[in-house]
Amino acid sequence: MIASTFDYVRASSVDEAIRLLGARGEDAKILAGGQSLIPMMKLRFAAPQTLIDIRRIPSLHGITVNGDRVTIGALTNHAAIAADTNLRKAAPALWDAANVLGDPQVRNLGTIGGSLSHADPAADYTAVMLALEAEFTLTGPTSERRIAAADFFMGMFETALGACEILTSVCFNAAPASAYVKFHHPASHYAVVGAAASLTLDGSKITTARVALNGVYDVAFRASLVERALVGVRANDELAVELATASAAGDGEARSDTFASGIYRRAMATVYAARAVQRAAKR
Repeated sequence: MIASTFDYVRASSVDEAIRLLGARGEDAKILAGGQSLIPMMKLRFAAPQTLIDIRRIPSLHGITVNGDRVTIGALTNHAAIAADTNLRKAAPALWDAANVLGDPQVRNLGTIGGSLSHADPAADYTAVMLALEAEFTLTGPTSERRIAAADFFMGMFETALGACEILTSVCFNAAPASAYVKFHHPASHYAVVGAAASLTLDGSKITTARVALNGVYDVAFRASLVERALVGVRANDELAVELATASAAGDGEARSDTFASGIYRRAMATVYAARAVQRAAKR
C-alpha cells in the first residue's frame, strides 16, 4: 500500500527537531531509521501529517565505552552495534540482540532509539535494556531528564516519552556476563519469546541475576521470582538453572496469536530464560 500524503522536514540539531515537533503539533512524527514507522504508514496504521527527519544529527550517533560505562547515541544503527568489538565485551547481551535482529536492511537502517521508542513488545532490545538496567536520556523543550528502562516501557507501543521529547541516548554499566536469546518468528524475525540475562558470579555460583523477557506479554518485564531463585545456584548445574527459571512467565495471561498460543509462549519463556542464563554464565 501507499502512505497518505505528508510534509517532510529535516532537522540539523536536536533543538531544531524539538522546535519542529512543537510547531507541527501532535500529527508530527520523528523519522529515525524508518524501519517501524514507514511500514505502519504504508499500512495506514499511522498517518502523520509531518515527518521530521533527524537522521543527520551527528550528536545522536556513536558508541562510547568509558571504563565500566557504556553510552550509545539514539541514532546508532543495529549494524554498528553488532560490529562493535568493545561493546561485544562490555555488554554481549546487546551485541547478541543486534546480531539476531531483523534482516540486513533493518540492521543497516534501523536505530536503537527508534526501536526503543516504538516499544514493540516483541522487539529484541526491550528485554536487554531491562536486564542491563539501562538509563535513557529524554530531551525536551526546556531540559533533559533521565529515566530507567523499567519506567520507560509502559505498554504495547507506549512509552514515557512526553510531548516534544526525543530519546537521545542510552547508557548502562558494563555487563560482561550477559546474553540474549530468542525464538524468532520465521517471517518477521521478531521474538515470539526472547530472554536476556545479566549475572554476577563467584566462580560458577550466581550471586546476582537480572532476567528479562519480551514477546510474552504486551510489555517486556523483569522476572523477579527467577532472579531471586537463581541466587546461589551454580550456573553449570543445568537442572538447577531450569528449576530456578520455571516461573519465568509469571502469573499473567500471555499473548496469543495464529503462530503461538499463550500456553506455548509461557512454556518457551522457561526454556529461553534458562538458555540466556547458561549462555551469560559461560562469558
